[in-house]
Amino acid sequence: MKFTRFEWALLLRIALLLAVMTGIAFLIVKPYYTGAVMGGLFLLFQVYDLFKYTNKSNDELQQFIESVHYRDFSRRFDEKHAPASLQPMRKGFNEINSTFKTISKEKETQYVYLQNILELVDTGILSYEHTTGDVMWMNEPLKKLLAIPYLKTIHSLERRSESLYAEINTITPGEHKVVSVKGDKIFFKVLISATAFQTDGKKYKLIAFQNINEALEETESKAWQKLLSVMTHEIMNSVAPISSLADTLKNRLQLAVHDLNNKSGSVEDLELGIDTIKKRSEGLLKFAETYRNLNKINTLSLTKIYIRDMFENMHNLMQPTLEKKDIELEIILKDPDLMLEADTSLIEQVLINLLLNAAEAVKEKEDPRILLSAYITPNNKVVVKIADNGNGMPEELMEKIFIPFFSTRKTGSGIGLSLCKQIMLLHKGTIQVQSVEGEGSAFLLYF
Repeated sequence: MKFTRFEWALLLRIALLLAVMTGIAFLIVKPYYTGAVMGGLFLLFQVYDLFKYTNKSNDELQQFIESVHYRDFSRRFDEKHAPASLQPMRKGFNEINSTFKTISKEKETQYVYLQNILELVDTGILSYEHTTGDVMWMNEPLKKLLAIPYLKTIHSLERRSESLYAEINTITPGEHKVVSVKGDKIFFKVLISATAFQTDGKKYKLIAFQNINEALEETESKAWQKLLSVMTHEIMNSVAPISSLADTLKNRLQLAVHDLNNKSGSVEDLELGIDTIKKRSEGLLKFAETYRNLNKINTLSLTKIYIRDMFENMHNLMQPTLEKKDIELEIILKDPDLMLEADTSLIEQVLINLLLNAAEAVKEKEDPRILLSAYITPNNKVVVKIADNGNGMPEELMEKIFIPFFSTRKTGSGIGLSLCKQIMLLHKGTIQVQSVEGEGSAFLLYF
């Protein structure tokens, strides 16, 4: 067994203490009281020295424990000027502190690395404590996606989006859901996925949010194109013979009219019926032809154009029509050098359609106004905006207006906004709508 310097010094002090006590006992027995008193005083000094010697180690240990408690791993214990007995202990403390410091740096590096990764990905991340609902983490992509700058607890989300809050609460770990989210007056589809983990005796729920609106729109557009292709083919194949047959019947009826008794007007009734069949057949053929033309738009002739030139064309084209209806057209373009790469004729077709819709929306207003503007977003997307001060539309309609055949007007065909959406998808862009009932609507073209 090998003793350390501290142990040898402690044994020496204890041995000397026993020797002094023995000497004091001997002096009392003799009796030499003066010597015994002197020995007693020396004994008290030895006890004080032993206490101080052992307590010095406790002080050092207390300081080390305090530094660990407050995670102050930068503290160094002086080894060089320490008593020989304390040098090994101080060396050990310094080695432990260095190890803790290295571990702390590694954890901090990993945290910063993970934090940067979570900020760079497009997926929104939300982590919260399952019992209390306290939000532990919310990355920037999620803040932008939901247009929410901060969430203290998950329950705060209920005031902003009750439906999304309910979906997050009911989703189970490993489950995936597609939910409709409203952000900044715009509805879009989000895929949410959940997982759970436990640390320090607490359970946490982690939710991932992925904007799948563009992917769904593209898939939906292709599905509609296939459906329209089949429908127009079947309609034209079925209706064309009916229209031709109506022509034939009318011609034969006119040839045989002199052989028929037309006293009751039955011939005129037959002609009227045949004309009605012919007109409806031609109407269906025209309807089918129109939707077939919609499907034919699948290639672009891209050129770089100044938005100011495009706005000037729109003003020259639409101003006479709008002036007749006493509608004010305001154009705002803060950056006259703003450009985009697009198929000019198709984008102008989109703008004409949206401006005509806006004119229809404001026709009953006392001071009808339409605003045409363009700007660039912080993530370098060019946005063209057509806004009106009409009556707006309810939320349930905002998700339906781009569906083919759907129209809010009795005379509408439901093709206009579907065509706009398809043209924007061909440009790798999107069209979105913002609307507040009683205040108006705005359509935004993102390039």
